[in-house]
Amino acid sequence: MGIRDLLIEVAKTCKRSGTVTKDDPGQQLLRAAGDRLRGSLPYGMVAKGHGGQGVVPVTPWIGIHDSVDGRSGESGLYLAYIVAADRRTVTVTLQQGITAIHKQLGESKGKRLFIYLRRRTEAFRQLLPEHALRGLTDTPKFRDPNDNWRPRAYEEASIAAITYELAFLPAEADLCADLGMMAGVLKLAKEAAVHIQENFAAPGPEIMLAPDYPHAPVLESADHGLDEFRPKDSDAYVAHISAHQQIKRRDHEKLIADFGPHARQQGFKPITEKAHPRDIILRRDDQEWIVEAKVVRKGNRTLASREALSQLFEYRHLLYREQGRPTPHLLGLFSEEMGVYEPYLEEHGIASVWPTPDGWRGSDRAAAWGIAQRGEGQGS
Repeated sequence: MGIRDLLIEVAKTCKRSGTVTKDDPGQQLLRAAGDRLRGSLPYGMVAKGHGGQGVVPVTPWIGIHDSVDGRSGESGLYLAYIVAADRRTVTVTLQQGITAIHKQLGESKGKRLFIYLRRRTEAFRQLLPEHALRGLTDTPKFRDPNDNWRPRAYEEASIAAITYELAFLPAEADLCADLGMMAGVLKLAKEAAVHIQENFAAPGPEIMLAPDYPHAPVLESADHGLDEFRPKDSDAYVAHISAHQQIKRRDHEKLIADFGPHARQQGFKPITEKAHPRDIILRRDDQEWIVEAKVVRKGNRTLASREALSQLFEYRHLLYREQGRPTPHLLGLFSEEMGVYEPYLEEHGIASVWPTPDGWRGSDRAAAWGIAQRGEGQGS
């Protein structure tokens, strides 16, 4: 039982209202989170479930803390899995301890607290290196219908986040990898925290930087058509899974990152923000394309084609047809030419595209759509 199973169980089990009782299954589940996740956390981190005191919280959450910092979540920085009020999504977020700030502001539960948290969050984002935040959600939404102050404060206090739809929760290995990446961002944020000087009499804190600080705030770049295309970093990164260090090369993210600007040049708008579980959404005029990226591992085109086909069909059915939305086009983005599987995918309505030393090439549909030039030697 790892992260994935626990998150699904929390969303299904935890009550949305009422009072906290010791024998409540949701409360028991949250109390057991530390033991349940012990083998899935980055090295040196511990977990603690939070189910509220007195009144059941609308957004149950599990804190992931550095073992040297304690497990309260009232102050400092920590990671948390927060389940949305409607139980549709769960977010892993880099959080600030809102309770301590809330007390320093005279226990404000309104505008003053939210503004201070928002400005403090922006200060952290300015201090962190750009690559550390690339591809991460700015402000998650926990969709509390009653607009309680704590869920709103969690939104404002989120420095970086990844939001997952519970119906399409990634595999355990991917969740562990994302948590490892977020642990790295947490470490950077803790180092940057020394440059933030609190001023509770003002609307927000101040940033105190040395002239040679390496990650000084920079102006946001202008929109060049890729404002919603922010793939994750493709550099090698370290994820600690079951206390063992694994190095994972993000070839998948590099494939996506390379394709986005090309698609833009061909007249499409590539989107990765809020596209999950889809890798990329392409839009042009009133049409939409779902793009599923697959790295062909050790020449195994069979597996890559099967996974792309099944996932594209699943997304088309669940995210479009079941919701009464217009049927999208389907595109498989592969790391190499697909041989005999290219006409097979075409027969099922799926175009293929892949990189070559001379540029992007694709199947008949891809060429007809103007996404890539027609590849040579298909069906080999």
